Amino acid sequence: MRQAGILLPISSLPSRYGIGTFSKEAYEFVDFLEQSGQTLWQILPLGPTGYGDSPYQSFSTFAGNPYYIDLEELIEKGWLTRRECNAKDFGEDETSVDYEKIYLSRFKLLRKAFERSKIWEDDDFKWFCGENAYWLKDYALYMTVKNIFDGKSWSEWADDIRLRWPPAMEYYYREYEKDIQFYEFLQYMFTHQWFSLKDYANKKGIKIVGDIPIYVAFDSADTWADPKLFQLDEKGMPTGVAGCPPDSFSATGQLWGNPLYRWDYHRNTGYDWWVRRMAYCFKLYDIVRIDHFRGFDEYYSIPYGDKTAENGHWEKGPGLELFQVIKNRLGEKSVIAEDLGFLTDSVIRLVRDTGYPGMKILQFAFDSRESGDYLPHNYTKNTVLYTGTHDNETTMGWYKTLKKEDKALANKYLNVKGGKNFYWDFIRTALASVSDTVVIPMQDYLGLGSEARMNIPSTLGCNWKWRLQKEQLTDELSEKILDMTKTYGRMTR
Repeated sequence: MRQAGILLPISSLPSRYGIGTFSKEAYEFVDFLEQSGQTLWQILPLGPTGYGDSPYQSFSTFAGNPYYIDLEELIEKGWLTRRECNAKDFGEDETSVDYEKIYLSRFKLLRKAFERSKIWEDDDFKWFCGENAYWLKDYALYMTVKNIFDGKSWSEWADDIRLRWPPAMEYYYREYEKDIQFYEFLQYMFTHQWFSLKDYANKKGIKIVGDIPIYVAFDSADTWADPKLFQLDEKGMPTGVAGCPPDSFSATGQLWGNPLYRWDYHRNTGYDWWVRRMAYCFKLYDIVRIDHFRGFDEYYSIPYGDKTAENGHWEKGPGLELFQVIKNRLGEKSVIAEDLGFLTDSVIRLVRDTGYPGMKILQFAFDSRESGDYLPHNYTKNTVLYTGTHDNETTMGWYKTLKKEDKALANKYLNVKGGKNFYWDFIRTALASVSDTVVIPMQDYLGLGSEARMNIPSTLGCNWKWRLQKEQLTDELSEKILDMTKTYGRMTR
């Protein structure tokens, strides 16, 4: 089945109060997708973000980001006033997220809403907390204790709570009950609003493509609550961390710093944690894109404390066994395998054996540094094609900086002379390809340049900020997207 969709993170929606949320603008974007003949909306990970604001470094693999809670609904419920919301400084630039100002303002408003809601008396809230206790209880306590220790990583907490001694756990649960309930309230509101939006999209014939990191952050509720899952020493510190080796894009490699899994332990428990994680993901999303899929075949282990990824080595991952277990426990599910980068025969075989579609990036087809073959005439149907992802330049930003010989190949292959409308030729090639699924970043449909790039890997401070403007979603643009979607047989409803 040929289909098409758009990549747009929740944070990039043109909602009020400084960042995209599950607001009426999110519903309007769903309407735009439907009007444009799209059947997929791909987003970035929804977890609460920490240092660097990266959705790929979250405080929890299960929790949702409180920033995405729509304050308008809290105003309608009488838990906040519009004056209180308008009085906060969320930043001046509507085209960019100011995370520092969001952090300093939003939690104060959400705490005020929590106190007024008396949510702890609500039966539905109590049911939610019980239903999700397997992750929510630890997460809410973790965030509460983290605040008590001035935001420090759990590895810097006092030993009694860092090591989860029972008397300490009982003390914090008892003495900080309201603070813990506040974090449960945030997850309750997040979940309620997200499922309302997802249901609206599904009824319009649009599936949500979620994105999950293969790893969890070291500074996370998951690592603190269940250290047995990870390669940690007796003091709770990593023995090796995740990343990628040096390549033509990075001379020293990529040092992500996430703790690595103890795959022997996961295997001995029947991969129970992974099954629970994936089961929850398939509640949140219709299709799950798993980042860095090659790490399930072999993963790169970097000695903890190293400043670069140069001294790492490869270790064997769980391979096909993990996905056979997930399939046996959960049934057939829709997964996209992010299989980019240098691929060995064994990882190619793993993707093939799972049956999951892999990814193609059209920009890579015309980059002489890329070792893979990404030219469209070599694709197979069971692939998901992107012009670029959140980690790439926008298509126009990329095109302007191409080396002369790479640009010449792109122009020749696409039969264009380049220029300001090059991005439409690029999009047309993607939609015309044999790939069953094509996803185009919203920035590329708008023809935006480097100023709209979402992320530059291995950098901090300038990422995850770009925001869509409401006036950019025009009827003219929608009609053009619809026409191209129809032309290349991607209308599935």
